[in-house]
Amino acid sequence: MLVTLQSGKLQISADSFGAELHSVKYNGCEYLWQCKSAWKRYAPVLFPFICSPANKKYIAGGKEFTIPSNHGFARDSRFTLLNADEYSVSFALESSEETKKVYPYDFKFIVTYKVSDGRIEAEYKTVNTGISNMYFYTGAHPAFNCPIEEGLEFGDHYLEFNKPENIVQKIPGGTKTVLKDGRRIALSRELFDNDVFMKEAPESGSVILRSDKSQRYIGVEYQSGSGCIAVWSPTGNNSAGFVCLEPWSSVPVYEDDEYPELEKKPHAIMLKPGEEHSFRYNIILG
Repeated sequence: MLVTLQSGKLQISADSFGAELHSVKYNGCEYLWQCKSAWKRYAPVLFPFICSPANKKYIAGGKEFTIPSNHGFARDSRFTLLNADEYSVSFALESSEETKKVYPYDFKFIVTYKVSDGRIEAEYKTVNTGISNMYFYTGAHPAFNCPIEEGLEFGDHYLEFNKPENIVQKIPGGTKTVLKDGRRIALSRELFDNDVFMKEAPESGSVILRSDKSQRYIGVEYQSGSGCIAVWSPTGNNSAGFVCLEPWSSVPVYEDDEYPELEKKPHAIMLKPGEEHSFRYNIILG
């Protein structure tokens, strides 16, 4: 079920399947990747994992579980429409017999989008509805069109952080400096030869996709000093006309593979029974 919201020049649509954004248009221009063959997604919602643990297996409560796919199961689940009005929509996913086959906790996971002209506010709220502590990771994976305007090339673009960052990427056999005390990263296909790069606890609070050849821009705002901001695009695929700007609650779960038990993974969020956690980010565009 698609729900459409509009405020001024901004129009978005979101689907109850996966609570996923399907369209982000501003002044009639589509900014969101449209699920083409190079990557069959739009803007997946990540829960209860970011990426995957080793071999997609983990231990919780002394029992081994296997997750069905990367990034958990929310992105491939049918949410219920909780409420909708002219400027906001909320979808909810609750634990069930099916989710407990791969994730043992009782929860309610609510995704909300609110629009104002040139701005989308997103909130992922997790509620522990069970009688024991629960553990999870969460984040967003929106893919934005790049080029952002017809006639431009992928390499005509850059990423701009609002504060200087130092970003070092782990690569086979060592590390690679992506950004050293700077704010801009020039985009190229080769930039992603070693897959995603990320910054834990960023100094910045936003990163924007821009081109000096266009007035258009799109980016994300996130909480500085905590969480993680990640950037990804498929390497070596010229048909992949997008870049993902991904605010996460933390580094991905595979960074915690030293600890097979989910309860001991240092970056997992823990909620006691009845507690709730809100993860927020914004999309800004013009």
